[in-house]
Amino acid sequence: MNLPSCRPRSFACAAAALVLSACGGGGEIGGTLSGLGTGLSVTLANNGDDELTLTRNGSFTFGENVAADSSYTVTVVTQPAGQECVVANGSGTVNSQGDSVDSVTVTCTNTPSLTGTLSGLVTGTAVTLINGSTKLALTENGPFAFPGEVSDGTAYEVTVLTQPLGAICVVANGSGTFDADVATAIVVGCL
Repeated sequence: MNLPSCRPRSFACAAAALVLSACGGGGEIGGTLSGLGTGLSVTLANNGDDELTLTRNGSFTFGENVAADSSYTVTVVTQPAGQECVVANGSGTVNSQGDSVDSVTVTCTNTPSLTGTLSGLVTGTAVTLINGSTKLALTENGPFAFPGEVSDGTAYEVTVLTQPLGAICVVANGSGTFDADVATAIVVGCL
């Protein structure tokens, strides 16, 4: 049985080419996040697939570089509970030298919404809350916000519509009159 001859130079050249291609060949895309509330997170995406979840204000950089002369577009994939984040300077083209871009700004502001915190929910289960006709299914502990904006002076009464399997969830501070200047403090605890 004849084995093909091994050419050390060919392998060395191929290895060098792989190392050089892994060195980047493009610019990092990043910027600054501000206004994100404590304990909240926002998920961004660059060009629709390079996702990055941020949990604190400050600078950020996406994990994948963008090739020289290629475009980038930063968008918000998942908004934080009770906030809306907007992107400025979020699209452009990396220059022909492949320089990094650090001018993307993401600014989060509070939205007038019913918000609260869920705790004690067992992983793999869900609880559904209801306020009027608006339902909210929750599958994770942490902050939550009902969809849509609420007008000042609107009465609310949040209750549990569907309990999680094998547990009971109780709502505290679930009713009142909405005031956009005061954060609602609905607390849902599961046992």
